[in-house]
Amino acid sequence: MPRHLRAKILVLSDRAARGERADRSGSAVRQVLERAGWNVAAVEILPDEPDQIRLRLVRVTEADDCDAVFTSGGTGLGPRDVTPEATRAILEKEAPGLAELMRAEGVKKTRLAALSRGICGARKGKLIVNLPGSVRGATESLESILDLLPHAIELLKGKTEHTE
Repeated sequence: MPRHLRAKILVLSDRAARGERADRSGSAVRQVLERAGWNVAAVEILPDEPDQIRLRLVRVTEADDCDAVFTSGGTGLGPRDVTPEATRAILEKEAPGLAELMRAEGVKKTRLAALSRGICGARKGKLIVNLPGSVRGATESLESILDLLPHAIELLKGKTEHTE
């Protein structure tokens, strides 16, 4: 990796936002990223409220202090799981192959991964990746695409040289 990539993590959980449970998935995602050489600027916790999620994603992607935003939580089929819809509403481009790869790798370990609805895409040259809310789901999903992210970010910045 030619330079350190910068990330922000948004944990989307009503219970964590109310202080009813500790955030473990955001911390686990941070550890995976930092082990891979990323700089993680922040881990924030928000409730599963579509308007708050959209607004925060817009603000984070308009700032110049990150290359990618990773969300954790709200990707299932529950009534309060709204992360994919909130994300899709602000995306300029979708990157369906990344989400497909996360699910394809996930179902090799647990068929429950097929129930994840997370999406990936870009806004303002920043990559956005929806990860599941469980520690295992979030870390395994991230690890399945981690090697592709530097190149994806370079492409978003207009650097189009392909190495393969």
